[in-house]
Amino acid sequence: MHQDLLTIGAFAARARLSPKALRLYDRLGLLAPAHVDEVSGYRYYRADQVERARTVALLRRLDMPLARIAEVVEAGGAVGAARLDAYWAEAETRFASQRTLAEYLRGRLSGRSSEMYGKFVVETVDVPERVVLTERRHTLADELPVWIPASLGRLEERARECGGTAGAPFVVYYAEVSMESDGPAESCVPVADEEAARSWAERCGRGSGVGVRVEPARRLAYTRIAKAQVAHPQIVAAFEAVEVWVRERGLVVDGPCREVYFADWDAAGPEDAVCDVAFPVT
Repeated sequence: MHQDLLTIGAFAARARLSPKALRLYDRLGLLAPAHVDEVSGYRYYRADQVERARTVALLRRLDMPLARIAEVVEAGGAVGAARLDAYWAEAETRFASQRTLAEYLRGRLSGRSSEMYGKFVVETVDVPERVVLTERRHTLADELPVWIPASLGRLEERARECGGTAGAPFVVYYAEVSMESDGPAESCVPVADEEAARSWAERCGRGSGVGVRVEPARRLAYTRIAKAQVAHPQIVAAFEAVEVWVRERGLVVDGPCREVYFADWDAAGPEDAVCDVAFPVT
């Protein structure tokens, strides 16, 4: 009757999967049988479905979400391979961040915080006075990965009307930002034309949350960190390392801490340096 089809048992043997796994793939919409007998409910598969079954099984071993698996196997070919590449790039970034978090927690739990701080190289740099476009808001730590790039992107877009950007963008924290404390934080983009900047801020209005101010010349104590270290709470170790360095040298913190973003975030890999964690000092 279905001489060109394989029973679920025969197909499972060829695909090196269990019948239970095949029933799961069917239920999840990842691999439907070629035919289901209306009377017995038996599932039958075509021989050419073996490759898809094996591919689904291998993708599941990468902990790929089911929706992403469906996208990869449906596309196939070069498009499917590109979607797999995109997923794996995201996974590597996540793994790097988790590795950094594990190192941070190991130092906390073992009481060897000083060893952890020693991994950060702290230096100082003198930064001149600058005019900056700003956007300020109260935000929790888990909102920062969305708010920071969005707010800096908005300000950089406006900077084109203000003589262009005149330095690396940065984020200032006026009070603690954590899962319990909401700052506030302020995104800042240096611009070249103060008059145009103040005109822009006036058009936006006081209730817009944006503004212009002059950032005074400062000496910053800073440490440079990789993309994987920017996530909270890993980044806390970098801030603490700078604070310890400042105290040990008899310096005084002279203003709110900040993160200076000097690299192309989207193009950077997990281990690429993207950010300076800094405190103004005297």
